[in-house]
Amino acid sequence: MRIHRYAAGIVFAFAGVAAAESPKAPGKAAIASAHHLATDAGFEVLAAGGNAFDAAIAVTSVLAVVESSSSGIGGGGFWLLHRASDGKEVMLDGRETAPLAVDAKAYLDAVGQLDRDKSINGALAGGIPGEPAALVHLAQHYGRLPLKTSLAPAIRVARNGFPLEDRLRGMLAMRQEVMLRYPASRAVFFPKGELLPLGALIKQPDLAKTLEAIADHGNDGFYTGKRAQKLVEGVRAQGGNWTMADLANYKVIEREPLRFDYRGVHIVTASPPSSGGVLLATILNIVEGYDFANLGPVDRIHVLTEAMRRAYRDRSFILGDPDFVQMPIRLLTSKDYAAGLRGSIRMDRATPSSSLPEGRVVEGGTDTTHFSIIDADGNMAAVTASVNLPMGSGFIIPGTGVLLNNEMDDFALAANQANAYGLIGTDANAAKPGKRMLSTMSPTFAFAPDRVAVIGTPGGSRIATMVLIGLLEFVEGKTAAEIVATPRFHHQYLPDAISAEAGAIAKDDAALLRARGHTISDGERPWGNMNLVIWDLRSNTLSGGSDPRGVVGKIDVR
Repeated sequence: MRIHRYAAGIVFAFAGVAAAESPKAPGKAAIASAHHLATDAGFEVLAAGGNAFDAAIAVTSVLAVVESSSSGIGGGGFWLLHRASDGKEVMLDGRETAPLAVDAKAYLDAVGQLDRDKSINGALAGGIPGEPAALVHLAQHYGRLPLKTSLAPAIRVARNGFPLEDRLRGMLAMRQEVMLRYPASRAVFFPKGELLPLGALIKQPDLAKTLEAIADHGNDGFYTGKRAQKLVEGVRAQGGNWTMADLANYKVIEREPLRFDYRGVHIVTASPPSSGGVLLATILNIVEGYDFANLGPVDRIHVLTEAMRRAYRDRSFILGDPDFVQMPIRLLTSKDYAAGLRGSIRMDRATPSSSLPEGRVVEGGTDTTHFSIIDADGNMAAVTASVNLPMGSGFIIPGTGVLLNNEMDDFALAANQANAYGLIGTDANAAKPGKRMLSTMSPTFAFAPDRVAVIGTPGGSRIATMVLIGLLEFVEGKTAAEIVATPRFHHQYLPDAISAEAGAIAKDDAALLRARGHTISDGERPWGNMNLVIWDLRSNTLSGGSDPRGVVGKIDVR
């Protein structure tokens, strides 16, 4: 399928025959996010005259307040945008960067082993945040409203507070021991030295002031001046290595998204330093060579597993920050390359990962957030943001309210030594000054002849495979609610095992897969928190789904 973009809208050509012109605008807006307060904030900004990009600022910043376990202004992410007026598509790269003084040896213990406490907890674990700069960039280049208007809901929620819900409370319990080390973290989330009860009001006055500084002064409210000095001093006081130059030098990068076609659906997705788009392209290109719709469930899982295995093998030692590493992206995402990989797949037998050419894997964290927006004009935003582990590094920088990420652990900090997820990295993803760590975040648009989807999810190394399963369901015509609720399975080359949620693989099917040589870890806890919006072009209606695993998420159409 080819997509032709015109100022008046989008016209689809399918199988070489021009289809009827698609609706130029849905006339309503849809927002699906991980928290009802964030979804409501997006609509508040739309009602004030904003577009999808202004709403993205509001949703991102409110999630930074109410879902700090997953994202925040002390972290980063990717903002995939589609502008309806001219069809422009761009990925804003707001990924964190390594400090200029980064030294991988600082993360090692006395015997040269990776010190996990240093790479995931406290000030040394944090990269230079990109989220504030991304919000400023959105307002300056794509939004309609002043940044102050779009940040107002987040400032209000941070100042007035919000009730503690079960999901966030569970993440706080997981990270309690670490967060109690730091007075500012303790003051916000453990004011009496213990976990707050459900429904307790969480107020963050310092965070409100930082958001106000960004609203009033843009990048200068965070990356330069007195607030930047406070950030640097706070980090260095806890053993970190930030400098004023680190903050002043941070830049959002506009990157060309990755584009490819699968069975008449045009997919626009994240490009490096995200590996997500390359993984999706490689896997779907392999799958396209099979009569997938007519395969039985065992063969489907087998084919997908073998495709995942090979794509993640390539990810392991080839991909990294495109400003530091040369990568054969065109080759990795080509149909011919996929055909070669497909030729090595046997239908009767699993391929042991150890038999493939050696590679090593580095993965992102498990706690991230995603939201999807389509506005009344047809503008779209797919946004995935993260602080890596639940509650990031656990360290709130004193006087700022900024909960710092622990994305430095996403680098390969020590050769042949596992990160927090038991996975190993290579030099392509080694930490270097100013470099962006590799990610698996996969915000995605899917353009079918009759429907458009805005999709993404958190989930660490499993993000790409969750989006993959969602895209396959979309191609098969499933509804948004069905897609987000679908049980999921995953393979990432190493460890050599299929991970599966409860219900993803039937008991009898699992036995047949094991007979082919697959190792299966089934019945695992639920993964991810997918948020999806679909625009039906035939009826010109919007629908969406917020993952039932997320509990407090919300999809709304207004």
